[in-house]
Amino acid sequence: MLQIRPVSDLRNKFSDIEKILNAGEPVYLTKNGYGAMVVLSLEEYSKLTDSAELALDKADKAAGENSACMSHEEVFENLRGKLNAR
Repeated sequence: MLQIRPVSDLRNKFSDIEKILNAGEPVYLTKNGYGAMVVLSLEEYSKLTDSAELALDKADKAAGENSACMSHEEVFENLRGKLNAR
């Protein structure tokens, strides 16, 4: 179930929010009735970012092993070509 709470609950009801986060659910915080932020447990945040970090590490390693350089126009042209080929 989607957990939407006012941002003041971070201070006033932290233990309630912590229980939700420990159950693996995000908590959506509002300020003046509008969405303000999302709070995740460290474990859930890691699930979202670990694959991106690994891909960046691989890209850094590949860049260090290859002296070829491309302009940003060439990079985006290649990406567009691959995306349009799908």
